[in-house]
Amino acid sequence: MNITTTIDGTFARLSLCGEIDFDTLPPLRAAVDALPPQVSDLLWDLTLTPFMDVAGLHLLFTPTAGDGPKRRATVTGLRAQPLSLLLMAADVNPTVFDLCRLLPDVPPADLRPAAP
Repeated sequence: MNITTTIDGTFARLSLCGEIDFDTLPPLRAAVDALPPQVSDLLWDLTLTPFMDVAGLHLLFTPTAGDGPKRRATVTGLRAQPLSLLLMAADVNPTVFDLCRLLPDVPPADLRPAAP
């Protein structure tokens, strides 16, 4: 897993290259923990992330540590498998897995692939 962090004022972009799973979750959390406290908006760029398991759900939907700053997290560059996992999670529990919060620029109708 390669993680590139770009910070611009209160905005941080974490660009990932590799899969999100149990083994890669600790370095991803460490990258978030290493962000300066003034960062309030966090963008996960998953363009180069072909696979995500339940660890990705924990990463994207579990709030920061109690003493850490609150950050608004969004996602860009979702590929088919990570998007499918997010959609399944939202179907099971839409309150916990709020895709409108995570994907604010995507209309809900655009989240579902067109029927064949």
